[in-house]
Amino acid sequence: MESAEGPTYIRRSLEPVLRRAVAEFPAVVLTGPRQSGKTTLLRHLFGKRYRYVSLELPDVQASAESDPRAFLEAFPPPVIFDEVQHAPGLLPYIKERIDAQRHRSGQFLLSGSQNLLLTAKVSESLAGRAAILRLLPLSRREMEGRPQAALPWEPGRRPSPSRPLAYQALWKAFLRGGYPELVAHPRRDPSLWYGSYVQTYLERDVRNLRQVGDLSQFRDFLRVLAARSAQLLNLTDVARDLGVAVNTAKAWLSVLEATYQVVVLRPYFANVGKRLVKTPKVYFTDVGILCHLAGLRDPEHAASGPMAGAILETAVLTEILKTLTHRGVDPQIHFWRTAAGTEVDFVVETGGKLVPIEVKASATPRPAMATAIRTFQRDLGERAMPGYVVHPGDVTLPLGPDVTALPFAAL
Repeated sequence: MESAEGPTYIRRSLEPVLRRAVAEFPAVVLTGPRQSGKTTLLRHLFGKRYRYVSLELPDVQASAESDPRAFLEAFPPPVIFDEVQHAPGLLPYIKERIDAQRHRSGQFLLSGSQNLLLTAKVSESLAGRAAILRLLPLSRREMEGRPQAALPWEPGRRPSPSRPLAYQALWKAFLRGGYPELVAHPRRDPSLWYGSYVQTYLERDVRNLRQVGDLSQFRDFLRVLAARSAQLLNLTDVARDLGVAVNTAKAWLSVLEATYQVVVLRPYFANVGKRLVKTPKVYFTDVGILCHLAGLRDPEHAASGPMAGAILETAVLTEILKTLTHRGVDPQIHFWRTAAGTEVDFVVETGGKLVPIEVKASATPRPAMATAIRTFQRDLGERAMPGYVVHPGDVTLPLGPDVTALPFAAL
């Protein structure tokens, strides 16, 4: 993993997609949570040919906003503008520059960590001129140096063998999560890092997006979300427990979505309209931050405590989410729940088919664990593909027709 920038660069599965987008579009927008590696990736791939400008610095922001044409004259393409959401007024003038040379690809590489502001401005100013890609924290595949490895159900793709992880090491890895800084520096204390991350980045984003003064209730909101991860989320109940208005809880959740900290999972229905009105589940996009907010510091406590199922579900969901997102795909992932309460944790839509996935915290898979998947396959008929029961152990074995128990490390 050596690079010109030092020994800690980790290859990202988004690299070929990003190179292709730069070769085809006048501008490329790379979004994702803070510290997910956007700047490192852009500078690693394009730093020798592109000038780099950070718009996070107040004086640079002021220059870009006060006289955007002069700013673009000073920093002509090819150029990387980092954290471009801090200077949204620059985007119409970037459009003007692009339109003057519409045929020229790879002029502007823009990064940003706030989807809410950024994509609204991009859609206004750069529609048809920019490819929009997302970079999430590291997937397991990327950590293990096999960034292009397939998911088990993908036709025509042969999964790369994964490194088996001992049970204890697996839960230790969950506590550390997938942020590149913690992966590249294994001696760094994850508790201190995540504590700083929550305070420095998340709280600043809340202030920027919602102008919140007292952040103590927002911290409580984060902990409540962590405690209710992988459960049906009733925001009315959450707001009542915290003593805040429901609209406030909705606004805070929208900030976490906009900054890629959480993903809202909706139930699967063939009728898309039904999905939008039913109660969702909320997961953090990195299992490490979930563990931190839940107050877990020890792998044994994580593995044996009441949060074990939610932690493993989060790890499974985010591995699928990161793998697909880093291919430039918009993942279609839901959960499935019947009126009688039968539930499949994840349903992944792929090629018009549906892959059912159950997650069990027991390292000893048994046929009874596949009951919900078999119900799903019976109800969905030909649309249902073979399913998987993902567990933290080390055995792969059939649990009946079209259901396989799969270790997390082999996902």
